[in-house]
This record gives sequence, structure tokens and C-alpha cells, in this order.
Amino acid sequence: MSLKSIFLITLSTLLTSVFFAQDNNWYHGEKTKAKPYNINTDWVYENVLKNKKGKTVVVAVIDSGVDIEHEDLDDVIWINTDEIPNNGIDDDNNGYIDDINGWNFIGGQDGRQVAGDTYEMTRSYIKLNRKYENVDPSTLSEKEIEEYNKYNEYGKKIEKEIASAENQFNQLESTRVIYQEIIDYLKEYLGDEQLNATLADSLSTKLDRGGQMANNVVSVLRQDLGYIPSLEEIELILLPPEFAEMQDYYGSKFKYHYNINYDTREIVGDDYEDLSNRYYGNNLVEGPDAMHGTHVSGIIAAERNNNMGINGVANNAKIMVIRAVPNGDERDKDVANAIRYAVENGADIINMSFGKGISPNKSYVDDAVRFAEKNDVLIVCAAGNSGEDIDKNETFPNDIYIKPKGFLFWKKKKAKNWLMIGASSKFDNENMVASFSNYGQEEVDIFAPGEFILSTVPNDNYQVSQGTSMAAPVVSGAAALIRSYFPDLSAKQVKEILISSTQPLTTLVNQPGEEKLISFDKLSVSGGILDIKKALEMSGKMKGKKKNKTTKT
Repeated sequence: MSLKSIFLITLSTLLTSVFFAQDNNWYHGEKTKAKPYNINTDWVYENVLKNKKGKTVVVAVIDSGVDIEHEDLDDVIWINTDEIPNNGIDDDNNGYIDDINGWNFIGGQDGRQVAGDTYEMTRSYIKLNRKYENVDPSTLSEKEIEEYNKYNEYGKKIEKEIASAENQFNQLESTRVIYQEIIDYLKEYLGDEQLNATLADSLSTKLDRGGQMANNVVSVLRQDLGYIPSLEEIELILLPPEFAEMQDYYGSKFKYHYNINYDTREIVGDDYEDLSNRYYGNNLVEGPDAMHGTHVSGIIAAERNNNMGINGVANNAKIMVIRAVPNGDERDKDVANAIRYAVENGADIINMSFGKGISPNKSYVDDAVRFAEKNDVLIVCAAGNSGEDIDKNETFPNDIYIKPKGFLFWKKKKAKNWLMIGASSKFDNENMVASFSNYGQEEVDIFAPGEFILSTVPNDNYQVSQGTSMAAPVVSGAAALIRSYFPDLSAKQVKEILISSTQPLTTLVNQPGEEKLISFDKLSVSGGILDIKKALEMSGKMKGKKKNKTTKT
């Protein structure tokens, strides 16, 4: 890719983000025939919930960590009032010491934190490598041959992915060096002056390499923007935060994701093979990179109408922070224990904006989901961003219970407290479905806004992001509203309401991952986009069936 094409793509992304950030709460608007993508949040607060007082609802966010001191979140973070802060004692006897705001299942007792981790495929290869590294395939049984072939398949893919990631990283690094050279040249060239027409034109007379590169960049930006940009604008366009994120993305692949010599459990300090061990980790819930979890939490419950930042969907929600998602694939053991922690400590809803393609200990996660179902806790999960039909291509975690050991006959069973969410966008046309969103007429329950979503990020900042990771917390916020103002409704009833209250859309949309049009209502169980107004109307007409929690393992 040429220098020109790279920074033009960067410019396009930047301008798009700025445009949508100006309307930072767009999806909260009134749903109309012309705007079917809105979810009626503001209308509900102005016309239904005005002067009404709801019950506090606890939403557990199982994610990468959360900046609990963020200006728009600090008043909505869950506090474990049965625990005395920082006294080194498990005051409430729940097995976790000083868990004031939640728990971190990917940290060590010495305070160290897991940042990056391997992919599940890499972990599977490591296990198979111990068994098949020096084996003679002619000595293997038919079942072992299957494993052996999988071992070779994984090995080739890992080798290929590492080579590709290193190549992409090195290309980006070369580009970054060039961009930085241009920026440094312009800084020296301009001194204390602002870039103007005379100075911009004089760049074309420079014969040295830096001058020619700077002239090319300024000329293209001047033409595309319609004015002469400032040095600050040029620097932001050439090296925006997204550039570093791209480098980190590819760097993480060969440093962590596909690195067969990297073992994070040395940091955590548990015996990973011992699934019965639940009490490990630490209470440092922010972690080394809390961007994702902070963004998710803001969508759910950022303080409303406080004259700063954004408005969360729910006004009576408290965020319980549970860190279990690294830069890499989350581990089944950590996910299961995170779910159990949430249930045992009073969560009403669990948001899970993560997923992967392999789940070797799914039965352990299933047991935790059953525990949540038994205790009337709703789980809201992101469908994933691969543009795939997950009716055909299974993603994990999911609501399909696998056959328990010892069962000869097993009829497919699904969790009744589980919602799977796809991402919609801000377009009333064929682009109404986010191009990256997974879908499925059986496995995806509803769609919710998941593109151009402005929310909280660490250090009192705000950022536009996209993904089914953003759509899921929109639904978690809606579920929190229902459970706040209609506390007698069970998790199963809330799920039914959120699905039934959408208006099925027959709009023809681009099918994610395919070059064809499909009716929107063929992409999910509900066939529509979240509608908080109708959901609350339906909630008011339904008799509650909520049962008391048992919270016994």
C-alpha cells in the first residue's frame, strides 16, 4: 500500500469518527419509520420514567477491566459493602480478599497482571505437541491420527500467522518511521509559524527527501480537505491513536497470541488444569488496558445528565467489575469463575462482550451458566465480529449446553437466561446491519446499535468504537431498566420481552460476509432492533415470576 493511500484511509477514518462523535448519543433517539435504528431511550426517560424511582440493579461486566475512577463512571461502580477496604482480610467470607468493586481472575497475588495471552488454538497445539512432537504416525490409532492431523494443521497455521503478523508489523513500523520523519521535518521547517499558503507552496521547491515527502502529504491533504491543515491536524491524520492500535494488534499476534513459549498462568499462579480451584487472582480490577471494559461500562451506565461525556442507557445500574478477558482468548476456567462470582455477589445481569472459536472446557462454563439461570441472572453476550452465520459456525461462549458425561441420550438444550446480540448501524438502507456483525436466525436474538458508538475510555477520555461488543451493553442497559422498574420480572421474562418487543424489519440489507441482499428479519430470532419503549410497555403488562436467589454452588 502506498504512503498516499495509507494516510488517506486514516483521514477517512478520522473524519468519520469526528462526524459521528458530534452526535454522540444518536441511538438514544426516538425510533420512527425514518429512523428504525434508534432505540427510544430518551423518549422513555421523558415520557415513561419521569418522576419514577427504580430499584438499583447490579450489572457485572466481565471484560478487560474498568477505569473505576472515570469522571462519568465513578458514581455507578458497585461497592461490596460487606468488605472493609484494603485490610487484607476476606471480611465477607466469599473467598476473595478486599474485593471492593469486583475481582480480577487474570492477575497474581503479587499484584502482577496478565496483559496479552495466547489464543485457544495455540494452547491446544501446545498440549498436542507434548504428545505428538516426535511420534511415528504409523503407530497411531484412528482416533490419534485425527488428533495428529489437527496438531499438524494448527502448527502450520501458527507458523503462517506469525510470519504474516511480523510482516504487517514491520510494514507499519517502516511507515511510522516515514510519517514521523515528515512530522519532524515540518516542525523544524515551520518553527513557531503556522502552515500557510506561502509556506505550503514553498515546500515544493525543497529538493531534499524530507521536503519532497512533506510537500506530497501537504498537497494531498490540502486538496482533500479544501484548506491548508495545521501541523497538529497533519500529525493526527498521519499518526492517530488507531495507528498505534494497529501496530499493537499485529505485534500481539507474534508476541502473545501464537507464541507457544508464552505462559500467563505463571503470573496468575493457579493450577490451570484444576477446574475446582476458584479462588485465585487479585482485586486490581482496572488491569493494564481497561479501554474495552471501560467503553462497555459507559454504554450501560455512564452517569446521565451530569453535563459531561455521554449518557448510559440505564440510570439505576451499578457496574460490578470482573476482569477475565486479556488481549487474546479468554480462558474457560476464568469465564466460568467470573460468572459464578457475579451470581454469588448479587449481580442481576452479566454482560459478556467477548468470544472465541474453540472452547475445550465448555462444560465448565455451561455449569456456571446453569448456576446463573438457577439464580435468575440474565446473561447478555456479544455475537462476534466475523461476519458469519453462527447457526453454522459456532462461537463461544454460547447458550447451547453440551451433552454431559455419562448421558447416552441427549436432546439439545439451551440456556433460558441468555441473550446473543448482533450489531446494527445508523443507516436506514442496505447498510443497517454492521458489516462485521455475526448473525443467525436461531442463535442471535436481537440487534442493537454497535457502530459509531461514543463511550468512556480510561483517564476521563471518550472514544468512538464499534463491534458487537458495543451492541451487547446497549441491551444490558435496556435489561437493567426493565429489572429496575419492574423488579418482579424474571430473567427469562426479561429475555422474552426484549425479543418480542422488537419490530421485525423486512428491509433488504447487505448480508455480513456475503455480497448479497437479505431481509433483515432473517438474521436473528426477533428479526428486529432493540426498542426500549415497547419493551417497557410490555413489561408493565406482564405478571412477574421472579424467584428468590439461592446462590449456592
